[in-house]
Parts: sequence; structure tokens; C-alpha cells
Amino acid sequence: MIQNPNKTPPLYYAQLLIPDFSLILCGYLICRFTALDRAVWSQVEKLVFYFLFPVLLFSSIVKSPIRLDEVSNFVFAGLLTGVCTVGLAYALPFLPGFKSHFSSRDHAASAQIAFRFNSFIGLALAERLAGAPGLLLISVLIGICVPLFNMAAVWPMARHGKTGFMGELLRNPFIIATVSGLVCNLLGFRFPDWITPTVSRIGGASIPLGLMAAGAGMQFATLARAKTLAVSLLAIRHAIAPVIALGLSLLFKLSPVQATVLMMFSALPTAPTAYVLAARMGFDGGYVAGLVTLSTLLGVLSLPFALSLI
Repeated sequence: MIQNPNKTPPLYYAQLLIPDFSLILCGYLICRFTALDRAVWSQVEKLVFYFLFPVLLFSSIVKSPIRLDEVSNFVFAGLLTGVCTVGLAYALPFLPGFKSHFSSRDHAASAQIAFRFNSFIGLALAERLAGAPGLLLISVLIGICVPLFNMAAVWPMARHGKTGFMGELLRNPFIIATVSGLVCNLLGFRFPDWITPTVSRIGGASIPLGLMAAGAGMQFATLARAKTLAVSLLAIRHAIAPVIALGLSLLFKLSPVQATVLMMFSALPTAPTAYVLAARMGFDGGYVAGLVTLSTLLGVLSLPFALSLI
């Protein structure tokens, strides 16, 4: 299913994104211009966040045996890509002349923009680009990275707000689903045939609803302030991370499917739940929502760019 990257124009990858970004646009328009306003979509977000998407993550991970020896290099490359972006995001206040352009509170809330990723788009694109093998690879990467990236997102806010974060992590449904999915896979658990169609339909509903909910949550009004911080974080997410991933895919000699999924992973828009996390911890969720919005739009450019590099 993977096309030859040397013969595939970037326009091909842009066309792959049209269905997913069309759903995001639908969510934005429906929320803004119909009776299905923000109050409705906040409930949809909860349904996706606490039930539909965890079912998809769990089922995607347990459906096929994971051979750790075959995906270890891929997982290590994905983790290193994430660790590098986390380090760059954390380092911004210490760069000469940077800290004077934004507050430490804004940085604590928005650092997550540089390394968190939109799992909805990742799962949808992985299946479209590489079929079931791609879906398994991105599910494993999500299972390992989501807990670590959530910890990295919560830590600066917890430190700045002087609050604990272990309870927040232990209650996160994505972490529960992915960790339990990995454990069950390694223990040999598989869904019985009679329940598989139900589980598949529940998980399948999460992607379109999740993408539309991400669109409904987009905000444009808060993008005018802390521009230096915004540009820096978005540059890490959409320009620097794909270059890091390219170097690591060459270093670890990943297969074409693994390299494609890693490059896609490196250029995904940031997680739409980032603003929910920031607001729930008492920070400026509106500013973070503005960055999520811009990151979602930049994904139209960064994903074709990253995929064309291979």
C-alpha cells in the first residue's frame, strides 16, 4: 500500500488528508453556525475521550500480536523523536532573549503543543497509508508515548501551580486503555469473534466524532499574544520534529512502512485535548486552544512535507 516516496508528489499526501480535515471543518462550522453549539460538543468530547477512543486504542493494540523484536527500533525512534521535542520545548525559557517575550505561566501551559499529537488523525492516516500494519504500529507508539507525553505535559503546570499530578495521570482514560492493551497483547488476550464487530463499530465511531469535536473546539481569537512562544512551539512541532524523525529513521534503518508511520507521527497536529488539560489545571485554556487551532491548520502543510521526505 505504501507508494514509492521518490515518485509520489507531496500533493498525493495532501489529498490523503482531505477527508480528515473536512471532518474537522464540519465540526467547526456546525458548532459555530447551528444549534449544535459548544454545549453539545463538550458532551461529544467526553464520550470520545472517556469511552469511544479508549475502546479503539485498546482494540487496535490487542487485535494483532506484537513482536517486540520487530518493532523495537521503530518504537525507540518514536520515543527519541518525542524526547527531543520535549527537551526543546522545555529549553525555550533558557534561550537568550526568549524568556522576556512570554510569561512562565504561558510557557507551562503551552509547552505541550510542541510534543503532544492528535491521535485521532494519526490512527486515521496510519490505516489509510499502511493498512492494518500501519494501524498496529501507530497504536503501539500511542500506547507507549501517550503516558510519557501526558506526564511531560502535566509536569510544568503542576510545578508552576504547585499541585500534584500522579492522580491526573492515573485517571487518564488514554493511559488506562493503552497500557492495559499492551499488557493484554503481551499476555496473549484476543477478543472472541462474537464481540469483535461490536468493538470495531464502537472504535470506528471515535475517529469521525473525534475529528469533528477537534474542529468544534478550534479558536482563533487568542492567537495575537505571546507570538514568540507560539512560533517557537509550532516550529518544533511541525518543522523540527520531522527532520529529527528522518534522521532517526535512517539511523535505525526502518522498513518503508515503519519509516512512513514515524514520519507521519512526527508531523501530526498537536492533541486537541491540550486546551482541556490546561484549562482543567487552572491555566489559560483559550491561549492553548488558539495554538491547537493553528497547529491543526499547519498539519495540512507539515504532514505532506514530512511524508515527502522519505
